[in-house]
Amino acid sequence: MLKVIVVDDEPLARKGMLVRLAAFAELDVVAQCSNGDEAVSRILELKPDVVFLDVEMPGMDGFAVLKNLQQKQAELPYIVFVTAYDHYAFNAFEVNALDYVLKPVESERLQAAVAKVLKFHSAADSQKHKDKLAAAVAKLTGDETGDILQRLDKSEPVVNDRFPEAISIKDSGEITRVPVAEIDWVDAAGDYMCIHTKDGQTHILRRTMKELEQELDPRLFVRVHRSAIVNVNTIAKLQMLTNGEHQLMLTNGQAVKVSRSYKDRVKQVFSH
Repeated sequence: MLKVIVVDDEPLARKGMLVRLAAFAELDVVAQCSNGDEAVSRILELKPDVVFLDVEMPGMDGFAVLKNLQQKQAELPYIVFVTAYDHYAFNAFEVNALDYVLKPVESERLQAAVAKVLKFHSAADSQKHKDKLAAAVAKLTGDETGDILQRLDKSEPVVNDRFPEAISIKDSGEITRVPVAEIDWVDAAGDYMCIHTKDGQTHILRRTMKELEQELDPRLFVRVHRSAIVNVNTIAKLQMLTNGEHQLMLTNGQAVKVSRSYKDRVKQVFSH
């Protein structure tokens, strides 16, 4: 029996999917999630075989869930996307590794999707699974299938996010493009973000810390505090203070406090 997680922000849609999946004796629904963050957490915890994943969700949508799992190097379950989009938008998912069903969910289409999953599971052909997954991700990202297969063989993240190379900041009728590589660190000031760059300038951006964090490549930037993000290339050393707290010293001489909840994440930077 395959473990299943259902992810959808609409309660009625989740209930409808649960009712339909109950008809399949091979499937065991172990959790249902109402948003992307919860989905990532439960998938990492329960390690399901199959996830029926809604595409359109506020905050972290279905694509972001997939990318988040890959960034965490989690073993990917069989993903069946659930969407209200027309068929033409999902030609990229007409593969055995990643499938889709349209809302409202039709029993015959759901049965076909489940049959695909069961076929792969019973075949237990990991290479074929990798090939199909690579083909699907290649259509999603534009990367070469061979490159994706190499990342799979090395247990590296399959999906490479294309993070913006610059951030546009509006101020007094002007728009300034700040190259991401030039950002040393960011701190919050109320409803604004203060972006400090290598040339000593500070740019004010009206955006939440969470929103900005999602735009920055996690391989280059680390959240060190509820109100601070640091470019890992600017970190000179991690210091323990006499009161037991920690702070980072940046190459420009700036000291940035590290909160307890982000301490382990910061230490990972020094492990590479």
